[in-house]
Amino acid sequence: MSESVQHLMKDCNIPDNTELQERLVKTNKNIVIGDRCIIDYGLEGRDILVSEFSSINGNIITEGDIRIGNWCEIAGNIIVRDDAYLGEGVKVHGRLTVDGDLDIGDNVTLEEGFEAKGWISIRNPMPVIVYIILYLVALLHIESHDDLESLFEDLFDEDDEDDSPPLMIPANSILNTETFTVPGGMTIGSGCRLHGNVRAQMIAVDGNTTIFGSLRAKETISINDGTVVHGNLETGDSVRLGGGVHILGDIACKTLTMHENTRVDGLIQAPAGLKIERTG
Repeated sequence: MSESVQHLMKDCNIPDNTELQERLVKTNKNIVIGDRCIIDYGLEGRDILVSEFSSINGNIITEGDIRIGNWCEIAGNIIVRDDAYLGEGVKVHGRLTVDGDLDIGDNVTLEEGFEAKGWISIRNPMPVIVYIILYLVALLHIESHDDLESLFEDLFDEDDEDDSPPLMIPANSILNTETFTVPGGMTIGSGCRLHGNVRAQMIAVDGNTTIFGSLRAKETISINDGTVVHGNLETGDSVRLGGGVHILGDIACKTLTMHENTRVDGLIQAPAGLKIERTG
């Protein structure tokens, strides 16, 4: 895989207005799941790409296309409004319903059958990552790594009025009812509503988001105005809290910078210093 693509898929991005419901991750953006992820939720989005050797323990609903990489396992039903591409060895424990065309690879298991209104082709679709790279190189005539990085960022923004990136979960991530663990950093957009404890290298949360769980990072944690966290914040580095932020738990960090309108219900441990910022 290209070094540029690897870099872009290293961190987790949660777009604005994403909801992590009781059994469903829901967004109006595209969704990209890296390889070897374990997602104990269903997925609902526009176009959905699931990379190789991942498992999704719920239903998948897409308003566009779906591409599922080789040897993935889907515990529920799949409903696709456009086209579907299932790689070799994919196992679907529910029913597959496709309004468009279906490309299906060898050794695919559909335990409750399928329905496709368009053409059906029995062949092995290319791996998800190869699909992305070849699309950029062959169709967009990319000649340099800089071009690849720029166009990869724009690949999922087609017809997106606000040009925001997709919901991206990097390789080897684990998302279950207790924790949301990613190997790199995590950026959470505004207006989100998430359940679970977040574990990441660094965490940045935009404004007016609600998180029912704790945040733990190896590096910095930053939270913008109006966000509410129903849990603790923990890092060996710095924490920065904007105005109107409400932390219902404790804070343990090296240094803490907080607005005068920030509310912390629990204990604060910041041995290297606490700074209060005032309006004006």
